[in-house]
Amino acid sequence: MKKVYTLLLAALCLVAVGCKQQQKQTNMKFRPLGNTGLMVSEISIGCGGFEKLDSAASLELMTMALDSGMNYIDIYDANPKTRSNIGYALQGRRDEMIIQGHIGTIWANGQHTRTRDLDSTKAGFEDLLARLGTDHIEVGMIHITDSREEWEEIQNSPFLDYVFQLKKEGKIKHIGLSSHNAEVALMAAKSGWVEVIMFSLNPAFDRLRGGAIPWEKGAMDNLQAGIDPVRVEFYDYCAMHKIGVTVMKTFGGGGRLLDAKTSPLGVAYTPEQCIAYCLAKPCISTCILGIDNLDELKADLHWMHATDAEKDYSNVENRNSNFETDSSQFEIQNSKLTSCTYCNHCSPCTQSIPIAKVNELLDKAETEGLTPELQAKYDALPHHAGECSHCGECMSRCPFGVDIPAKMDKAKEVFGK
Repeated sequence: MKKVYTLLLAALCLVAVGCKQQQKQTNMKFRPLGNTGLMVSEISIGCGGFEKLDSAASLELMTMALDSGMNYIDIYDANPKTRSNIGYALQGRRDEMIIQGHIGTIWANGQHTRTRDLDSTKAGFEDLLARLGTDHIEVGMIHITDSREEWEEIQNSPFLDYVFQLKKEGKIKHIGLSSHNAEVALMAAKSGWVEVIMFSLNPAFDRLRGGAIPWEKGAMDNLQAGIDPVRVEFYDYCAMHKIGVTVMKTFGGGGRLLDAKTSPLGVAYTPEQCIAYCLAKPCISTCILGIDNLDELKADLHWMHATDAEKDYSNVENRNSNFETDSSQFEIQNSKLTSCTYCNHCSPCTQSIPIAKVNELLDKAETEGLTPELQAKYDALPHHAGECSHCGECMSRCPFGVDIPAKMDKAKEVFGK
């Protein structure tokens, strides 16, 4: 009997070694996540697509991602379906995935909502752990902080005390913060307690001057040919002090940079060029990519096999050289920086309109023409653009300065309600 046990143990060891060898065979490359001690895949998973999938499709997508070496996921969305699908897909493989989960997001009245209310924050975080089927996450990300005022309000607050408590209890291993504002991100980096920063980075946003963010008044008038000096300081500081930076909006938000018609710079980048642009900065740990289905995942995984020529973005940058001498080109293109990226940060809507979905359908109707299929999808929405009250609350939360009431008016005109 002892011999049987010995043989069984040997067989299990061989299986384990085989699994490790299979994992090593992936072409995925890994980078340190700042000083956390974690090694993360160069490309990683955004959570948005899981809302559109069922549990079986979620499992299929997650399995392919993990088998390919992707080991990092950002979960900002409080949608119960998104969280539950990810939890289901990670069953049995939780230890293979590093989770960046957001603190200060809840699902209220059927909408994703940002909050700093302590009771709501606690309920939202406990819901995240429960739906993921875990007792901890690796990175607890303070959800979207985009102004100096918000940053200062967080200091010495019950909200921040709760974040520190979560780390002390081991429910989060490292503290992070997400922001679209380079000045806020730099302050977070210099705080001494933020270990990971999720930041919006791409060739278009790098051209905003003086730490500006797209929705600030006059920001679009200050675009420049070179990289914003505040961003440069932020990138250099994080590299020097080993603060991990995870990238959101790698493709410009909604893939804007991948099409010359929608690119703020008037020229199209490839996914490989966008990723290479971000990873060229020493502080960057991983690029978080929005993935809606297996085909998109397969396309993104081409990064592992891409040649140096495919990653070379210098030819695209050279085609942007006209911006150095002709600022009017910026004026022609900069309005595209204020296009909806369907990120849902505008939620919640006082009329419960699914703003991001309305804008997505409207954009498709305007670029591809209104089809019966698009009309049917719009009609099936629980609330429609015509219900917009023009209260403007959504615009106070939009990271990209989209004139949402105007978009709702246009959607009502196109779809009829």
